[in-house]
Amino acid sequence: MVVRCHWVGESELYIHYHDNEWGKPEYNSRKLFEKLCLEGQQAGLSWITVLKKRDAYREAFFHFNPEKIAQMTAKEIDDRIQNSGLIRHRAKLEAIVKNAKAYLAMQERGEDFSQFIWGFVQHQPQINKVQSPADVPSKTPTSKAMSQALKKRGFVFVGETTCYAFMQSMGLVDDHLNTCLCKSQG
Repeated sequence: MVVRCHWVGESELYIHYHDNEWGKPEYNSRKLFEKLCLEGQQAGLSWITVLKKRDAYREAFFHFNPEKIAQMTAKEIDDRIQNSGLIRHRAKLEAIVKNAKAYLAMQERGEDFSQFIWGFVQHQPQINKVQSPADVPSKTPTSKAMSQALKKRGFVFVGETTCYAFMQSMGLVDDHLNTCLCKSQG
């Protein structure tokens, strides 16, 4: 019998996401930027809601090209609010534009986004012992520090719970159940 984390359920989309993406270390700055933006869209919702809409977000936001996103106008955001493939929440959609500008400002200062993000875990995935779902926190001192540092740089919709979910999904922390087929052995 295949054992996966408790939250996966029966959805083929969720199973694929869990088995192939969630918790796998990601170092590409653009992919990290995309995921941080998508995690912000999740605020108050379930991840499956955003996951089902991910392709629509990629289409609407230039495959998360920060240079193109940063140039978006209020009219373009108005157009996106009409897109039923997205979560039609103005502040969340505007957050993607603000985050693109913050990302580009970091680049202009010579800060590499991946190096910045991975610096919160000393550039090494943290493998947590997870006997049961109760062992998994929703935020940590590290996610709080990341949230504060991102906000200082101009990012929005990056609270400490959002940052921890981001850290889990991008493999900065491995919170797979110990019995899960995807658990790192490190």
